This record gives sequence, C-alpha cells and structure tokens, in this order.
Amino acid sequence: MCAIVPPRLPASARSGCQDGQVSPPPPEQSAVELAAAGERRRGRRPAGQDTKDALLAAARAEFSAHGYQGARVRSIASAAGVDAAMVNHWFGGKEGLFAAAMDLPINPDVLLSRLMDGAREDLGERIVRTFLTVWDGSGGGAFVALLRSVATHEQAARMLREFVTEVLFRRLADVVGADRPALRASLCGSQLVGLGMARYVIKFEPLASTDIATLARTIGPNLQRYLTEPLP
Repeated sequence: MCAIVPPRLPASARSGCQDGQVSPPPPEQSAVELAAAGERRRGRRPAGQDTKDALLAAARAEFSAHGYQGARVRSIASAAGVDAAMVNHWFGGKEGLFAAAMDLPINPDVLLSRLMDGAREDLGERIVRTFLTVWDGSGGGAFVALLRSVATHEQAARMLREFVTEVLFRRLADVVGADRPALRASLCGSQLVGLGMARYVIKFEPLASTDIATLARTIGPNLQRYLTEPLP
C-alpha cells in the first residue's frame, strides 16, 4: 500500500513566524480529503463532466464495434479509465448510456415499458403516437440531427440500426411471440424512420403538420400488421 504524503504547506505557514506573529497550524485534513489527494496524484480521472465525456466516447466506439448486445459495460469503463460503477452513477446502466451515446430523448427501457402498457391490438397506434410525441417534443430537431449523423458516420448508422432492430422492435416482437422477429423489426424500423424523414426532414405536407392522433390511427395499423399478423 502506498503511503499518503501530506500536502506541502504554503511558504508563509512553513516560516513559522511573520511580523513577529506565530502562524497558526494548518487545518487538519480528513482521511477522505487525503485519499482524494492521493488519487489525484496518481492521475485518476475525477468524477465530473470529463468522466461523462470519456464514457460517452468509449461507449460510442464499443457499441459501434460490437453492437448493443455485444457491448460490455466493463470494457467501456476500462476504455474511459474509470470504474464500471460510474456508468450506473451517471447514466443508470447500459440502456441509459446507450441512449446518451445516441443522444436519444428517452431511455430504451422506459420506451419499451410505455409501448407495452396497453392492449396488444393497439400496439401499432401506441408506437406511432409515442414516436411522434417524443420527437415532436424537440420540434423534430433532434431527429434531424440524428439522421445527419447517420448519413455521414457509419458509427452512428450502426448504432441506429442496433437501436431500431435489436433494442426496440426485436424485443417487441419477442414479447408478442411473433415469428421471423428480425424481418418484422426491419419492417417496423423502415416505417418509423421513413415517417420521421417525411415529417421532420423533407416536411411533406400535410403529413408534416397533421396531428399525432390522426397519424397514429392512419399509420398504426401498418406497424400492427408488421408485428402481430402473419407475413407472406
């Protein structure tokens, strides 16, 4: 075990005397403060914004290289130079870290819970309603930024594919017990990404300004068929 070296005193305190007055002793440091000083001297990254940034950078590389399922929290933390507990501290777990790395406005687990909260026959409408409610909340700007990243960076494209197929729709297909879950997930993803492109990027009218309830009733049946009905 390394000995903790007490901090050096300022020159005025080491002199012991100034203008005929004895300098008071420095305040005693607690064991916690001394330990923190030791950690800083060993170069450990402080738990602040730089820790979050390092975790996000490492997460994007890990998710891009191994996909959502294959990514390991310990590997991400190790690459960021922090303890794995920092992932839970800052992001609440792997799902929250993935959402932050993609700059998603909602945690995937929260999203799935919201989608499954209701009758199975209304699942398609809930998906469309939730999708539009989440992205309309930012005026569509966050979705546009995401698509721009996807168009210019393969890393972002890989993460979006993972989110749509594995994290979201593949899990929904498994919950409803559908066959050919990979194909169903891709079909659902194409529907929602296309909807987002038409509403927020190209801004087809009147689709771009149509209210969410109408679009949910109109487009929801397509997603319902993709997820729950027999495929050709």
